[in-house]
This record gives sequence, C-alpha cells and structure tokens, in this order.
Amino acid sequence: MKEKKLLTRLKEEVRRRNYSYSTEKTYSQWIVRFVRYHDLTHPKYLKEKDVVNYLNYLANDLNVAASTQNQALSAIVFLYSHILNQPLQHLDKLKRAKKPKRLPVVLTEREAMAVIHSLEGVPRLVVSLLYGSGLRISEALRLRILDLDLTYRQITVRNGKGLRDRVTMIPESMIHQIQHQIEKVKKLHQKDLAKGFGETILPNALSRKYPNAANETRWQYLFPSKKRSVDPRSGVRHRYHISQRDIRRAVRRTLSSLDIQKHITPHTFRHSFATHLLKNGYDIRTVQELLGHKSVKTTMIYTHVLNRGGKGVQSPLDQG
Repeated sequence: MKEKKLLTRLKEEVRRRNYSYSTEKTYSQWIVRFVRYHDLTHPKYLKEKDVVNYLNYLANDLNVAASTQNQALSAIVFLYSHILNQPLQHLDKLKRAKKPKRLPVVLTEREAMAVIHSLEGVPRLVVSLLYGSGLRISEALRLRILDLDLTYRQITVRNGKGLRDRVTMIPESMIHQIQHQIEKVKKLHQKDLAKGFGETILPNALSRKYPNAANETRWQYLFPSKKRSVDPRSGVRHRYHISQRDIRRAVRRTLSSLDIQKHITPHTFRHSFATHLLKNGYDIRTVQELLGHKSVKTTMIYTHVLNRGGKGVQSPLDQG
C-alpha cells in the first residue's frame, strides 16, 4: 500500500482533531517552508538541531515576531508528535523571539458608542456584539442561529480559543436587531433551498449523525456571505459567513469621520468590554468567564489599563 503524502496526512490529522481550516492552511504552509529551508529533505530524516536551526533562522535572520515564531513551532511540533511519531524533546538551544508586553488599546464608553453609531447594517451589529458581549471577531462571525437564546438573553460560544465553549450575555438593547437579522437569514435560506442550495457545513461529525441538519435554518450562520462558495474540505457549495476583512474595513472607514486618535481594530471593542465591566465593579472572575480566558492572569491586564496615570497614584501637582 502506497504511503500517503506528508501534507495529506497532516491535513487529515488536523481535521480529525477538529481544528479550523485556517489552522490547517497555516500548519501546511509552515511545513512547506520548513522542508524548503532544508533543501526538500523529508522531515523524518531531520534532527532536533535542524528544527532549532530553522526556528533560530526565523528569529535572527528574518526577525519575525514572537507570535510568528511560535506559530511555526506549533506546526512543526504537531508534525513530529502526531504525524511522524517522533516527539521533539530537546529545544533548549532555541532562541525565542521576545514578545513585547503591551497594554491593550481601550476606548471610552463615549468613543465606543460613537464608532458603533457611525456604522450601518451588519458591521454595526457585529461590532455591537464585540463590545456588548465580549466576543472575538471570529467568534461573532461563526455564530449560528441556534447559538442565540433570546429568551434567556445569552449566547453560547462554541469551540472558542482553546476549543472551549462558554456562555456570555446578549445586550437587552440588541434583542430587536438580532431578531430582525434572524428573519433576514431565514428568508435568504428559503431562497437558497428553492434554488437547490441551502446546505451548510456542520461542525465535527454532525453531518453523519444528523443527515438532514445541514439544511435546517437553525444551523445557518447569523451573518451569511452574500455569495455562495465551495467548501475546500467537503466540496459542498454553501453560504459561508462574511469575512473579517469586511468588518475591519467598515471600522477603518468610519474612523475617518470621528475625532478618535487611537489605533482601533475590531478586537479593541472586546478589550473595551472587559475594561468597562471591571470599571463598573464586576468581579474579575465573572469577566474572565465571559471572555473565555483560561487563566485569570490574562484578564488581569485590564486592571492595569484602569490604573491610569502612574498606577493610579495622584500627582502632587493635582494636590495643590
């Protein structure tokens, strides 16, 4: 029996572990770069020192960011651990790129609402969820209709960072907007079904367990794309969710009309959500759960944002 190609085995293992398609692409790209660096030598013939040399090359010669080096390391470790069954043991000579410690950019309540009110349509609804529910942009765009419980005013975030599920709230002020968006999705889905489409891609192996679920309205994305496209894994032509790029562009465009001198991205609204909750006296453990942080230490960074002006110390000039 002919042995499967390395990248084919890698992709199959990534899918078996329910990793996202973006992770599959990223891991594959890093393995290709790793093999090319070593003159197309098969990784099973390379030693740990060869792995260290490549990662040090990224940090020292290419001067990549710490997150980029870690991304490459994760891909290579995955390859050796789960595909080649040769776990890497000694990476002590690896020179890790230093990750700068930066405080997150946070908007004031007035600034956040000014940006939101300047947006229109779906971008406004998405950014409202980032600020009102503390979602990551990827989590907001991956929402399906069944993830929203309008009766209990809560959202179930499935397979968040670290493949963890969590529950967060739906702002009371957004209930009507979300209901309107769901109705739009239902009508669009009915049109797709009438044209012979309407099947969506289900997570995990649910398509085998529930064969008809892919055509159900409740499994449709809350923010579907305007165009149907072919899923690269299954080959099914379906309506994926909108791109993160669309939201970033909408935020960037609206900033040009506002007098806000801060570097703002969609993720800024999640930072602002956490900071404003702590400012309003909510317990840090509660905020940690809403954000889906594994450790409270990650959430603690927002307490530093609150300690403005030299760790909250009052200047002697202001005491006179």
